[in-house]
Amino acid sequence: MSEPVRVVVVDDQELFRRGLTMLLGIEQGIEVVGEASNGADGVALVVSSAPDVVLLDVRMPKQSGIEACVAIKEAVPTTKIIMLTMSDDEADLYEAVKSGASGYLLKDSSIEEVAQGIRVVADGQSLISPSMAAKLIDEFKTMSKPERSAGPALKLTERELEVLRLVARGLSNRDVASQLAISENTVKNHVRNILEKLQLHSRMEAVMYAVRAKLVDLD
Repeated sequence: MSEPVRVVVVDDQELFRRGLTMLLGIEQGIEVVGEASNGADGVALVVSSAPDVVLLDVRMPKQSGIEACVAIKEAVPTTKIIMLTMSDDEADLYEAVKSGASGYLLKDSSIEEVAQGIRVVADGQSLISPSMAAKLIDEFKTMSKPERSAGPALKLTERELEVLRLVARGLSNRDVASQLAISENTVKNHVRNILEKLQLHSRMEAVMYAVRAKLVDLD
């Protein structure tokens, strides 16, 4: 039997934090090892317990979730971070990605979605709440068309573009594999190749770069 994913929950809303901790506690393969009510205490807790995954709210007292994210990635780089927040502001998403977050979920996500998100990032993948992904896509579609960068577009194969289109819609590696009738390991290899070719560091960065540069057709 594999070891459970060790999780820390950091949120200043006590009822939400306690409720989430309780619900995650009954999820198979997940163990909540601590909770904190602000960013500063959250960082200290993560440093002392080195969990696999930490759930962070964006806006908290003493230290924001974004600031805590930066501090955690510097102190415990192996810990994966999911921003779990009410904020559907694209600026917060961009800052979270730049700061090292592996995931961004809204608080209206079901407990099943949160639990699956924890498992996904613990496995080294990235995720964006489907509603946020849809909102980003809609916003990018309304922007004036930027100049195309032919270099990166020419470097991506047709299969890599297919993978990127599906990832941009919020699909996990498993879902992409099912959609394209290929193995999950093959999807992971494609994602790794996409990052290398675009000289980016995370799957979320690749999605935002590709949509902004009109490298993929999301219609």
